[in-house]
Amino acid sequence: MTDDKAARLAVVRATNAATSAPAEPAETSLPAPIVPADPSAVALAVRVAPPRPGAAAGDLLDLDHLPPAMPLATLALLLVGASVGAFAAVVALPAWLPGLSDSLFGAEPKAYWYLSRSSAMVAYILTWLAMLLGLLITSRAARLWPGGPVAFDLHQHASLLSLAFGLFHALILLGDQYIKASLAQILVPFAYGGYEPLWVGLGQLTLYMLAIVGLSFYVKPLLGRRAWRLIHFLSFALFALALAHGIVSGSDTGAGWAQALYWATGGSVLFLSLYRMLMAFVPASGKRRTAA
Repeated sequence: MTDDKAARLAVVRATNAATSAPAEPAETSLPAPIVPADPSAVALAVRVAPPRPGAAAGDLLDLDHLPPAMPLATLALLLVGASVGAFAAVVALPAWLPGLSDSLFGAEPKAYWYLSRSSAMVAYILTWLAMLLGLLITSRAARLWPGGPVAFDLHQHASLLSLAFGLFHALILLGDQYIKASLAQILVPFAYGGYEPLWVGLGQLTLYMLAIVGLSFYVKPLLGRRAWRLIHFLSFALFALALAHGIVSGSDTGAGWAQALYWATGGSVLFLSLYRMLMAFVPASGKRRTAA
């Protein structure tokens, strides 16, 4: 475990223990603060604040003050890697693996189509996981498992990884001789006029919405809490569009496993969304009084 990860874990544990412990008299002296060895972790400790006024009493810490789980430089490398990997596959695979020429350049969709389909499924599942974890956090269910800070980190990682796989899913189609799409048709929504142009265009919009929501983690202090939350409400439309894009334009929709996947993911997001709305009308203090 690196020093930065160890320091981050120590800060989260210390904050959890401090906020979950019973209140002590005012005259009791405060415990000595934990000073991480890594100077960069000191800034992290300062940014991890106690729950803001009006927050639920059971919330273990104010997630609004946690820094992004993935450094911006790491995200940039991830997106560049996905882009370069797709372009390398389009340009270099025929030269490196001439035996695959029939699969790569045949009239029927083969290697590139398979790569696009598989990366699309991975991107969709990661988008679903990001939605699931986000709903668990906002409904306070993440306090039970895996914990607020852990769920928040996993939520961010799933969101950003889905963006990378979505980008690869789009760019790898440049090599498909059946689709025959140009770079402009891949990147500009509704510019492609071939197979299912409307639903392909909505899928392209989904990719840009993924980018907006994912990058909002890095500008949250500049946006403010209200604007950041409004941007995150795009996630509901984003997931609905991704689901519709997969069902209508996906070539695997007729398969039993794909139908089961769409039902399970769509149903779970709908259930947790309704649960979140219902929990908004049930104060946490009222539940504790009833349980007592």
